[in-house]
Amino acid sequence: MAFWETFYKKEKDPSFKKQLKGILGYAPGNLSLYKTALTHRSIKDTIDQNNERLEYLGDAVLSALVADYLFKRYPYKEEGFLTEMRSKMVNRQQLNDIALKMGLKKITVFNKSDNSLRSSQIFGNTLEALVGAIYLDIGYKKTGKWVGQRIIMPHMFVDDLENLEINHKNKLYGWANKNGKNLEFETIDERMENGRRLFTIGAVVDGKVVAQGKAFNKKDASQIAAQLAVEKLGIVNSDSVGNE
Repeated sequence: MAFWETFYKKEKDPSFKKQLKGILGYAPGNLSLYKTALTHRSIKDTIDQNNERLEYLGDAVLSALVADYLFKRYPYKEEGFLTEMRSKMVNRQQLNDIALKMGLKKITVFNKSDNSLRSSQIFGNTLEALVGAIYLDIGYKKTGKWVGQRIIMPHMFVDDLENLEINHKNKLYGWANKNGKNLEFETIDERMENGRRLFTIGAVVDGKVVAQGKAFNKKDASQIAAQLAVEKLGIVNSDSVGNE
């Protein structure tokens, strides 16, 4: 059965519509937007039929809404604190965990025969795409209310996040200094993907690439590489060193 036949069959499935409405909290107006938001490129690689463009839009909208929330919640905090808090709230792992808790995995259309996708962070990307679809469907103001009610309040425990350390680069630098290791972050690859520059950054310890991270800016890619390196090396705690 062709992909779109499968998807249209799901659209007509009352349980699918019920799941989607349960996640959204309302009946979607432009169903095709949500259909695209829930379609991973492993199924459709054409830009008008997968969720990468909506992910790009949703990423920007979600970041702006979280920034606005933090600006109002912390009227006397400096820019550095607000930036770090926003990173804690919208980092890839956090969004992926939230997407799974919301049940997005059940209605995301992706290549289920690819085992690497089952445990990847594509569902956090799907959540961003969903925010993009919601923004286009109901507008910025209502999207802000939806994000507050469905993402920030039930899933982002801000008081706990204040004390959460997420600067994996600092942790990795601290470990390297303590153990006499030479740590560098190198650009392994740089290419254009769907009109955006995609960077692959490697965490290199004593000349060996320990882990790689991919993102649309070098800072995020290096943080992802650092996080994977910290997990791979089993680093539990380390003194922080102020490297960015």
